[in-house]
Amino acid sequence: MADPVTKIPAEGGEKAPAPIDRLRPLESLRSEIDRVFQDFGGNSIFDRAFGRMPVSFSRGVPAVDLTESDKAFELSAELPGVDAKDLEVTLAEGILTIRGEKNEAKEEKDKGYYLSERRYGTFLRSLELPRGVDSENIAASFSNGVLKITLPKTPERQKTDRKITVKAT
Repeated sequence: MADPVTKIPAEGGEKAPAPIDRLRPLESLRSEIDRVFQDFGGNSIFDRAFGRMPVSFSRGVPAVDLTESDKAFELSAELPGVDAKDLEVTLAEGILTIRGEKNEAKEEKDKGYYLSERRYGTFLRSLELPRGVDSENIAASFSNGVLKITLPKTPERQKTDRKITVKAT
């Protein structure tokens, strides 16, 4: 048998959550969406649209894409505001690790106001390499905030790849 529900009175300075405004559902939906984005490190969807740090990089994990061609895999990582000297790419036991540090400072002085913003911190992303990567010939380049890592396939891997025809039934 289920235990009866016990209500505990709220004490102190804590406020109860505001009730959902049934007359303005879109406004409460926007507030909920903004709250979700805040949980991921952003302020609101509008802040990111106007130059704030993107969600994909705000939690210390850069966004990456992995594509495949006949002869290689290519990994690209978006690292806005990072300098090449602050990046380190390592390979150990089949794990590729991208590690770096971001230091960004912005100051604006104008009549009547002074704005100073700083963003800094370290990031780390580790990925297990696909089978058949020629680890001796991995190459990395960095340009315009995008790190590209080319992971060439071994000759054996290139030979074993084949396309399988899908038949409609």
